Amino acid sequence: MANLQPSLTIPPSFAGASPPSPSPVAGSSSGPALGQAAKDKKMASAEQLVLELCDPELRENALLELSKKREIFQDLAPLLWHSFGTIAALLQEIVSIYPSLSPPTLSPGASNRVCNALALLQCVASHPETRILFLNAHIPLYLYPFLNTTSKTRPFEYLRLTSLGVIGALVKVDDTEVISFLLQTEIIPLCLRTMEMGSELSKTVATFIVQKILLDDVGLRYICATAERFFAVGSVLANMVVSLADQPSTRLLKHIIRCYLRLSDNPRACAALQSCLPDMLKDGTFNNCLRVSHVLTSVITNPSSRSTLAKWFSKSNVSNKYYY
Repeated sequence: MANLQPSLTIPPSFAGASPPSPSPVAGSSSGPALGQAAKDKKMASAEQLVLELCDPELRENALLELSKKREIFQDLAPLLWHSFGTIAALLQEIVSIYPSLSPPTLSPGASNRVCNALALLQCVASHPETRILFLNAHIPLYLYPFLNTTSKTRPFEYLRLTSLGVIGALVKVDDTEVISFLLQTEIIPLCLRTMEMGSELSKTVATFIVQKILLDDVGLRYICATAERFFAVGSVLANMVVSLADQPSTRLLKHIIRCYLRLSDNPRACAALQSCLPDMLKDGTFNNCLRVSHVLTSVITNPSSRSTLAKWFSKSNVSNKYYY
């Protein structure tokens, strides 16, 4: 990893008078120059904040500022990954709260701080230049203890949701290598746990991850390889459908139905679904929030009607996105 030059500093703010306006003659060429100057200023600011991550005294503020501004710092992910000691500092933040997981004593402040570190890791996980490097370093494994927690307090829920966001960033781009890694590291049981006991938002992101795994042929074969795996996923999906009858969520229900639809691509799973598909997807319970139940049932009983459901999804703007 390349070492950032310690001479990088944040440009000072201008407290005095405004700079003179460009003359009409110079104005035509000053636009690009001013744009490049602003870009350079932002980059210098990002570099300085990244340097401060390695200073324990300055790290908390640097985490906060970088997480808030990560969308405006271009190529922040490569900068984070290739800067000396930066990823180690982020991992240090993560492992520092392990003792607070059991018994659950995580404070809101500590949760916010580590979630800022996770937001930067999500930036690395979503960038095409650093995604596979991030995966090959097995960094997602550091997040698994957070997904294994069961406390429903706000600090833990925020921690789970942000951790799921990192995994969600990995699967958002279709990549069999990513799916294979996640399957080998047993991500499915951790997602199923959140789908059972998390908040609506956490359930939505966890279901999105399972959906993206299923959409990959490797993932579908893995889940349908044994009855145990299939019924583990199927039972959680069914329980979620039942719970949605009391607290409807169109967004979450659409992800659940996409999982069922993809499972029906496997002949054995499709046959099994004919007997274990929740009645609430057949009896019109969700007609007010999602007019698809009868079409899904038709696909399960008659796979040749799949194009009908695919057309409905297209019209209803059901996308492979998650929201948090």
